[in-house]
Amino acid sequence: MKIESRNARLQSSAADRTLAVALGFTLLGCAGLAQAADTLKGAKTYNERCANCHGSRGAPTLPGVPDFSRGQHLMQSDLTLVKSISVGKGMMPAFQGRLSEQEILDVIAYLRTLR
Repeated sequence: MKIESRNARLQSSAADRTLAVALGFTLLGCAGLAQAADTLKGAKTYNERCANCHGSRGAPTLPGVPDFSRGQHLMQSDLTLVKSISVGKGMMPAFQGRLSEQEILDVIAYLRTLR
């Protein structure tokens, strides 16, 4: 009888731990989700920070700057574009610390509307 009781407690304890771990992962997953990109916020940030070089509608005002109005430079993943914007590229300065990742994603979403 003692062995059966102990086994039942161990099974119950294991089930409780499994449930707690599953709940923890669910909560962590929900807390870690990024908000959907906002093209209106992206347009505002783009016009304030990017339009001087990249043009108001993505057509560059400087030589050697990517032309976003054609879309060919946007045929990269969001992750690749976030990295390029964050660390800078060529003449473009790094925006890490100047813009949040969400703001960068908003700008990328806006850029994808220019085509």
